[in-house]
Amino acid sequence: MANSAGSKKRARQAVKRNKHNSQIRAKVRTFIKKVTYAIEAGDKKEATSGFADMQKNIDQAVSKGLIHKNLAARKKSRISNQIKAL
Repeated sequence: MANSAGSKKRARQAVKRNKHNSQIRAKVRTFIKKVTYAIEAGDKKEATSGFADMQKNIDQAVSKGLIHKNLAARKKSRISNQIKAL
């Protein structure tokens, strides 16, 4: 339990930051799913347009430190290869 005023503030900030970061992570997952579903449906046009949005969101999450840069690179690479294979 937080005792000092500073530790209470830090606890409040941690809750606020956790909520914000969770929303961003969920948004990234949503964009990844959107592109994946388009690939499964065989819709190359939809997958390509969704990929650009997905890439932007993943890069923003990396710059904020929410996901590791290698994870982001791996996701983008694998999905890009799937789109090329369509």
